[in-house]
Amino acid sequence: MIQISEQISFSSLEEYMVSQGWCAKDEHISKISKAGEGNMNVVLRITTNQRSFILKQSRPFVQKYQDIPAPLERINVEQKFYEAIKENKDLQPHIPKIIGFDPKSYLLMMEDLGDCDDMGFLYSKRVIDDSHLKKLISILKAIHTTEAPLDFPENREMRQLNHQHVFVLPFSESNGFSLDAIQPGLQTLSLPYKRDTELKAAISRIGERYLLKGNTLLHGDYYPGSWMTDNQNLYVIDPEFGFIGYAEFDIGVMVAHCILATHQESYLGKIERLYAGTVSQELIRKTAGIEIMRRVIGLAQLPLTRTLAEKEELLVMAKKMILS
Repeated sequence: MIQISEQISFSSLEEYMVSQGWCAKDEHISKISKAGEGNMNVVLRITTNQRSFILKQSRPFVQKYQDIPAPLERINVEQKFYEAIKENKDLQPHIPKIIGFDPKSYLLMMEDLGDCDDMGFLYSKRVIDDSHLKKLISILKAIHTTEAPLDFPENREMRQLNHQHVFVLPFSESNGFSLDAIQPGLQTLSLPYKRDTELKAAISRIGERYLLKGNTLLHGDYYPGSWMTDNQNLYVIDPEFGFIGYAEFDIGVMVAHCILATHQESYLGKIERLYAGTVSQELIRKTAGIEIMRRVIGLAQLPLTRTLAEKEELLVMAKKMILS
């Protein structure tokens, strides 16, 4: 087993890749650099005398929050997801190609998408390009209509981890999150929602649904951090939370982040119409409301520069979505 990092010696990594059959003996590394701000995994860009590519490796913890344990097998789920969708011609232009996979080292080698940025800029831009929105919805629908293999992993441990951070911990008064360290006054703002038994019961019911097996292949984390663009092309990455579930989860998460970016509740109806599938509007609405709320008062914070008044507006909106 090999463990990659920015400090790994070029010769050690070259020897490993040759042993895997991923490169020839005359291919030599010239640079190793961090490939973006990975939350869950170690993600490196490797530049050689012939090409560049990405190496991605899971650890037994969340890379950004290393005190939070996370299942090593999540990289296997990612590989299975890419394998499941690789024959879908509608998706091929929008996903990185897999070059190699070493399950013993929990390491994935994939195409370098080049000079791309994740679409986290939407939170500061506060506007979503209509053509981008339509393309992201068409990509999501293509994922959902892909027939997953019968042996696709349940991804139970990742779902349980996500369940805690989406449906449970943000709404607990004793969760240990220092919200005032994020923004003074945010802890006080969060308390009415953490003490609302009707709201928490509604959130718990959706959380139970999330843990059930469904009939649709999901990306599992369909938000701007998983969307990449170079202004002309759109790509979707990081499907390590993928599983067979209900389509409304992915749609609801997408709706939530469009609202978080723009403060426009109209994205709820707009995305539902453009998706144009047989889905539950109620389930999308409730899922979106929970995702908005957990991103404002949970641990998984976004690059979201908003006043307390704006965050309160989002929380009020989200509560209405969950309870209506």
